[in-house]
Amino acid sequence: MLNIKNNFPIFKKHQDLVYLDSASSSLKPQSVINAINEYNSSYSVNVHRGLYPLAEKASLEYEETRDVVAKFINAPSKDEIIFTRNATESLNLLGYTLEKELNSQSEIVITIAEHHANFVTWQQVAKKTRATFSLIDIDENTDLDIYRNGKVDLSMYVSSNTKIVALHYISNVLGRVQPLNEIIRSIRAINPHVYIIVDAAQASPHHVIDVRELDCDFLVFSSHKMCGPTGVGVLWGKKALLEKLPPFLFGGDMIDEVFTDHSTFAKAPGKFEAGTPDISGVIGLKAAIQFLTNVGLEKIQEHEMRLAQLTIEKMKQAFGESIHIIGQNSKFDRIGVVSFTFEGIHPHDVAGM
Repeated sequence: MLNIKNNFPIFKKHQDLVYLDSASSSLKPQSVINAINEYNSSYSVNVHRGLYPLAEKASLEYEETRDVVAKFINAPSKDEIIFTRNATESLNLLGYTLEKELNSQSEIVITIAEHHANFVTWQQVAKKTRATFSLIDIDENTDLDIYRNGKVDLSMYVSSNTKIVALHYISNVLGRVQPLNEIIRSIRAINPHVYIIVDAAQASPHHVIDVRELDCDFLVFSSHKMCGPTGVGVLWGKKALLEKLPPFLFGGDMIDEVFTDHSTFAKAPGKFEAGTPDISGVIGLKAAIQFLTNVGLEKIQEHEMRLAQLTIEKMKQAFGESIHIIGQNSKFDRIGVVSFTFEGIHPHDVAGM
């Protein structure tokens, strides 16, 4: 893993940089920058609209990204891949389009440890539809409080009235990898009709994702957290469910036919991609996935776990009892996110040092 750093040109300009903010937004390797520059300098035209050679080239490169993303998460079909602006927009798209499924008898279940994009989206949907908004808490080790007699058991939270369960794959604060396979199996055993939505924004650059194995209904992530450009997100959904959902936005490229009194819409994914997209960003996402795949997600995960453990050990040695590593006693795997507090020092002051 020692030569990986050479792929990132930012370190040539800032040779002393130690970058610890990838959970917010990751740096970009040269291959991603090259892919974006190649589009902008060689074929920067629109997609899905023209039949001349440059337009066909742009559309081909854009649609190839859909193929690459589908393979990356083991989706059954590239038509299940929808490009958005980011994971936040993907979650809001789901919130808007699933509203009609909810009423005052419905329940929405999320965890207390969700990113605001996942938490607030469903909080506001619950307010609008008068659905019950239920929270899964965490225990003293900051693990989800879902274990009974040593097994995952969500019967305290999920019922026959539950319509949506939305939860993270990996925590952006604690770096905890949730046992999603067990969690989803438990949910399905209680209520097989629940829409299960997975926020994989922190998982996509660190962990192998297999939507078929997970058996979730929807999964979202962002390009910029996985060495790709900003302005691009992904929403994956089971094809049959995507066809049921109404459009999120209206405009060019999501239309089938327009009449004076009504319009018909394209099938997914086009139905959810109104207007000109961030074409260079989508092409850059393809390069980012190819970069991560070439390095190997298993290698990345193993390396990060070693680094995280070494970081925790060295911090304890250096600061002793004055430092508190949050969630260090968890029994689950983690990525390279390490959260901590100092006795008597506000976190804002520590961050500003």
